[in-house]
Amino acid sequence: MTGLTAVRVHPLFAELRTPGDTLAIASTKTVPMLGDGAAESVSNRSVALDFLVDDVDTSYEQLAGSIESFVNEPTDMPWGNRSLLFCDPDGNLVRFFTPTSAEAAARFES
Repeated sequence: MTGLTAVRVHPLFAELRTPGDTLAIASTKTVPMLGDGAAESVSNRSVALDFLVDDVDTSYEQLAGSIESFVNEPTDMPWGNRSLLFCDPDGNLVRFFTPTSAEAAARFES
């Protein structure tokens, strides 16, 4: 859906790489390596990982059988994106979005 393929660096660690950024994803088994109190699974309710996708509605249809519940179904936002919000298996918020206006699309042109 996102066009990205995870690169498994280690059995406990993967990366999603783009030309401008890398998103590191670690297993919850790595949390003790960070030190006491450094991270707690599902404790953050204010951050969402956002992913630009080609078509939010298609992504919604593809995810419908594997996501327990969606925070919101595809919704047109006032800033020109169509957005889908759901929780991953650990309860973290994930948003897929597609620009629906020329102005919004221009923000993501390279």
